[in-house]
Amino acid sequence: MTTCHNDPVSARVAVVGTGYVGLTTAAALAHLGHDVVGIDIDAAKVERLRRGELPILEAGLDELVAEGVAAGRLRFTTDGIGTVGDRRFVFLCVPTPQGADGAADLSYIQEAARTLGPHLASDTVVVNKSTVPVGSARVVAAELRRDDVSVVSNPEFLREGSAVHDFLKPDRVVIGSDDRAAALDTAELYSSLNAPIMITDPASAETIKYASNAFLATKLSFINAVAAVCEAVGADVADVVTGMGYDTRIGREFLRPGPGWGGSCFPKDTLAMVRIAADAGYDFGLLKGVVEVNDQQFDRVVDKIRRGVAGPLEGATVALWGLTFKARTDDLRDSPALEVAERLSKAGAKVVAYDPTVEPGRSDPSLESVQVTATALEAVTGADVLAVMTEWDQFRWVDLGEVAEAMSGATVIDGRNLLNPTDVRAAGLRYDGIGRS
Repeated sequence: MTTCHNDPVSARVAVVGTGYVGLTTAAALAHLGHDVVGIDIDAAKVERLRRGELPILEAGLDELVAEGVAAGRLRFTTDGIGTVGDRRFVFLCVPTPQGADGAADLSYIQEAARTLGPHLASDTVVVNKSTVPVGSARVVAAELRRDDVSVVSNPEFLREGSAVHDFLKPDRVVIGSDDRAAALDTAELYSSLNAPIMITDPASAETIKYASNAFLATKLSFINAVAAVCEAVGADVADVVTGMGYDTRIGREFLRPGPGWGGSCFPKDTLAMVRIAADAGYDFGLLKGVVEVNDQQFDRVVDKIRRGVAGPLEGATVALWGLTFKARTDDLRDSPALEVAERLSKAGAKVVAYDPTVEPGRSDPSLESVQVTATALEAVTGADVLAVMTEWDQFRWVDLGEVAEAMSGATVIDGRNLLNPTDVRAAGLRYDGIGRS
């Protein structure tokens, strides 16, 4: 392991794909002083980026993109073939969606390598930044068909909502390659960051990414299970977490109960880890249990809502505050709120929801079972029960007296333990949190 604190050395970089990972990577590397070209096959998206219009909500990213473009260190193009020839590093940040069997689909990354391979300069370093299964470095190398080009695994550890911070102030930078020189050259890209840089083999680097996300998902499922125990025995999970967190072996991070975990990474990566293990001959029963507990948590929230309705869900109106899988992002992928909404809808409930990043009428297949409103108060009007599903701070400041007057029912299911129970009860509403006595 090496820790770098040197002045940055400017490099010529291409980033293939401008999604969450690709756009953050391109903008952050430009911020570090590198000459970066972002490549995407979506011409309309590239035009928007050139105008400074970002396709995603990510704190600080718009400023970082604007800075890079203004400084001449960042530009965007659809011409990958004509661009990569003079680039020392080519980052692959394309999607690796999950198949029906839990395995990652590598077709996008294979196509990118196959298409760009003949046009790379000698000694180019191709960097896998996408989350890929163990062995993908060899797959990319095979598709490139270039003995004079090196492949490096450099997994991302970016959290949506704080991706810029995570890139520029990382806990670690992991680089895996069988080519030591290529790994060291890649490490130089991050030389100005005050962070440990770990150089290892490709298989270890790829496993680190999956193992990290699987462990975080395990902590979340564990604390949700503990919350269920707390409710059964009359304990308060908030105090339990505080007491556990003082133990430095455990820590406080990712011990916050909620309606279940979701997003673009955890569901995909945990199932992929189970599949990777199975393909290698190991039955990862522990991680299967983590996934099962998470599915049970969705049912537990639905059961809380059913009890709050004090009758059948069929014909009831349920208000949801929050639809994105977490606050400070507009990402709806594998959102716990939408998982709960779908289960409520199948039970015959009418689901009305408000989220500060989701406009009424937004075209998205995942919103088919939800009526989206323009305000938090509009969502609760006539509702039999209110469920807080995403931890947006603005929900803390909604006038609970107005909420009580607008609702037909009187129960608040706080799926994020966001609200103050005393304030909720003072407004004449019943409070039911996760693991709270």
